[in-house]
Amino acid sequence: MAGPPTFATPPGFLGIRRQDPGAAFCVAGVPLDIGTTNRAGARDGPAAIRRASRMLVDGVHPSHWVDPLGLDIADLGEFELVLGDIPGSLALIEQQAAQCGHLVTLGGEHLITLPLLRALAKRLGGPVGLLHMDAHVDTWQTNFGQAYRHGSVFFHAIEEGILDPRRMIQIGIRSPVDRETWDWTLGQGITVVTAQEAHESTPAALAERVRGVLGQAPCFLSFDVDCLDPAFAPGTGTPEIGGLASWQAQGILRRLGGLAWAGMDVVEVAPAYDVAEITALAAATIAWEYLSLQALA
Repeated sequence: MAGPPTFATPPGFLGIRRQDPGAAFCVAGVPLDIGTTNRAGARDGPAAIRRASRMLVDGVHPSHWVDPLGLDIADLGEFELVLGDIPGSLALIEQQAAQCGHLVTLGGEHLITLPLLRALAKRLGGPVGLLHMDAHVDTWQTNFGQAYRHGSVFFHAIEEGILDPRRMIQIGIRSPVDRETWDWTLGQGITVVTAQEAHESTPAALAERVRGVLGQAPCFLSFDVDCLDPAFAPGTGTPEIGGLASWQAQGILRRLGGLAWAGMDVVEVAPAYDVAEITALAAATIAWEYLSLQALA
């Protein structure tokens, strides 16, 4: 072990202590958690992901031999929220995200992606493409009877014109969905790869499919940990059986270098349901893999 032992690593993501919104890459936590009808608990997700990231700072992975800590990177801590006020919290998240350049966001629930995309689209001057890895389509017009919940985030993003559905691909979809929402999703031009299709394919083939959809224009990665099977990520609010294995997700992401990545989030870690930190570690590793792609660029 070349450096200090991992238990001595400070609580910032990958041990980063620097807090500078002017850094080329900024990590931020957004502990938004308005709950679901069955489980809640994503509020503590950012802290859990940071703690688990201590497992990733002792070296580099031999599949790519790059260290994301070589980037100009800062950890800004937690974004502020307006407790109990969903529109107010979304506006505040967007305001804070707009002050950053390339943002890596630790959730919190999936609704945080909407203000992140709002800020990004304004900064870039137009809609962005999206790789969405999830068990759920998240294109319901309403979710649990409310307009703004984690299951409606991409419906609003498409309706607001901040997300180009023709440059959007979803991987890992497998939850029950009503036919109207399914037809609307496909009708927008979104490419949907179900979990079953992913299992019958390979990470290399799926990565090529992603490249074909995203092209070379700016794109965003939104990774919901329930994309992974509950065997690999039990600590989440809406688990669905039959999901991707951790190695499949890594295999896809490691083949996506060279795209015009403009930001990412990893969401829906609910530590209260986790076992031995495996969900938090999976989320931390996904963010680490994404930063490794940027280091390769």
